[in-house]
Amino acid sequence: MKRLLLFVMMCASISFAFAQKKGDKISKVVTSEIKWWGHKVVKTVPTSHYGSLKLKSGKFTFDKTVLVDGEFVIDMRSLTVADLSGADQEKLTNDLKGYTFFDVKKFPTAKFHLKKIIPLANSEYNSTIVGDVTIKGIRKTISFPANAHITQFTVEIESSRFSLNRKDFKVFYQSSLKDYFIKDEMDIQFKLSTQKVDNERPR
Repeated sequence: MKRLLLFVMMCASISFAFAQKKGDKISKVVTSEIKWWGHKVVKTVPTSHYGSLKLKSGKFTFDKTVLVDGEFVIDMRSLTVADLSGADQEKLTNDLKGYTFFDVKKFPTAKFHLKKIIPLANSEYNSTIVGDVTIKGIRKTISFPANAHITQFTVEIESSRFSLNRKDFKVFYQSSLKDYFIKDEMDIQFKLSTQKVDNERPR
C-alpha cells in the first residue's frame, strides 16, 4: 500500500512539473465595451434599435510571447436597450431577454473563442479575427476585421461593426408574423484591452 501511494505521488509530481513546463501566460481583459444593433427590414434610424452588453470575463493565453488564443464570456443578462425609455424600453428589453430571442434564463452567457489573428495590409483595419461564437448553445465560426495591437502580453482590440445572422442561433419569434419585419442580421462592435498577469497559468 505504501509503495502504491508513493507511486501515485511521483506520477502527480511529474504531471505537475510537465504542466508547468509549458510556461503559458494569461493576459486578462480589464476594460471592455460591447455594442449591438438590430434593424427592421426597412433599415432606417427610426426602425433600428441599439444597446450594449457586458463582458463577464475575458483572457488571452500566450506560449512564451506568442498569442495562442482568447476566451471571452458575455453576460447576456446585462443586455440593455439605449435608444428607448420608459415602458417601450422595458418591453423591448424583456422581449430580447425572453425565450423567443436570447432566452437569458436558460442561456445566461454567450462565448467567443478567438482562434487566430491574421495580419492585413493596406486596409482600414490591420487584422482579421477568426474564432467561434456560441449563442444559445449553438457554435459558429466567424471572422471580422479589427484593429489589433499586441505588445508582449498586452492586447488591445477594436473590432469593426460586423454582422451575425440571428437565425443561425435560433434568435427569432417562432410562428409569428412579427419576425418577417426584422432583419436577420444583427450588428456587433466591441473593444477591449488587457493587463498582463505575471504568474503562469493556474492548473
